[in-house]
Amino acid sequence: MSMSPSRLDSLDWASLAQQLDQDGYAIIRSLLLAETCDHLSALYPQTEPFRSQVIMARHGFGRGEYKYFRYPLPTPVERLRCALYPRLVPLANRWYERMHLPERFPANHAEFLQRCHAAGQRRPTPLLLQYGPQDYNCLHQDLYGESVFPLQVAILLSEPGQDFNGGEFVLTEQRPRMQSRPHVLDLTKGDALIFAVNQRPVKGVRGDYRVTMRHGVSRLHSGKRHTLGIIFHDAT
Repeated sequence: MSMSPSRLDSLDWASLAQQLDQDGYAIIRSLLLAETCDHLSALYPQTEPFRSQVIMARHGFGRGEYKYFRYPLPTPVERLRCALYPRLVPLANRWYERMHLPERFPANHAEFLQRCHAAGQRRPTPLLLQYGPQDYNCLHQDLYGESVFPLQVAILLSEPGQDFNGGEFVLTEQRPRMQSRPHVLDLTKGDALIFAVNQRPVKGVRGDYRVTMRHGVSRLHSGKRHTLGIIFHDAT
């Protein structure tokens, strides 16, 4: 994989955590090299790496399609999932404490997966998404079961303006008794977006309150767009 652990070690995780606290998302620029992005995109037409394919229009999810990887995950995906998880655990636990939720997450991803599997969530959730002209992804949350890790990562594998046009990543936050606030995010090939899966705490005048996050992709105008999604909990 064209990303060494030292690449993650060199990042300012305190600053990333601060941005996640503030906005519910943070961007790691150029996490993956272009060759790695191309290698992952090239997996999409294959059958062997995947356990299932979803055509979004059949389920009212939007337009486009995605495939869930099967176990064992491709090496780059497995390494990313295992390397990112422990760096996000401290923030995940702080969020759950602030939201007065009882669950705390183990430092090791393998231990967390054991918890998922014990709860009947045994199917891998990392996925590869493919969009073509006029495709889009409705606002949604990737929950998959009772055991949910509160952060996930999406990595853009295609170059905007070169491989595709349109297709911006969109996040919305629903604040109590207020209208939803949208964020349209400017990502380029190899960028990783860390964002809240479901709810996150926000400081208010009377203490923390919960904000509900959803994410999606705006309509593609032309070209083809691939994204790698890394979800840390497994599915029922």
